[in-house]
Parts: sequence; structure tokens; C-alpha cells
Amino acid sequence: MWSLIVAIVVGFIAGLIARAIHPGDDKAGFLMTTVLGIAGSLLATFGGRVLGLYGENSAAGFIASVIGAIVILFIYNLVTKKTRA
Repeated sequence: MWSLIVAIVVGFIAGLIARAIHPGDDKAGFLMTTVLGIAGSLLATFGGRVLGLYGENSAAGFIASVIGAIVILFIYNLVTKKTRA
């Protein structure tokens, strides 16, 4: 239970930092920011495992999670701009 709460809090913080670093005006709320951060952490973890940077039971660090969230945010902005245009 606590690990889920910690993942949500860390994901939210990683999402906030990613939105602050990534240029542009993002209209994402609390839920989307949290999902963005958690997805970035998952991307960083699985990408790191594929590249051999992390072991089977290891997770990405906070900085890697923020980088993953920036990548997810970039892709999200590409998809939403195409649907809005």
C-alpha cells in the first residue's frame, strides 16, 4: 500500500518537474501530471532494463524518471497537437 502511495507522490513530483523543464504551455491537471510522471518512471525503468542499466528487480532513479516523463510529455504534446489541429 505504501509503495503505491510513494509511487504516486514521486510520479507527481517527476511530472511537475518535467512540465517545468519542457517548453510550451501544458494544460494538464493534477491527474494528468501524476500519470505523466508515473509513465515516465515506467519508461525509464523498462528502457534501462532493456539497455542493461538496471537489474531485473531495480527501478529507475528520480532523475531518470524525470527524463522519461519529459519524453512522454513530448509524445503527448505531439499527439494532442495533431488532434487539435
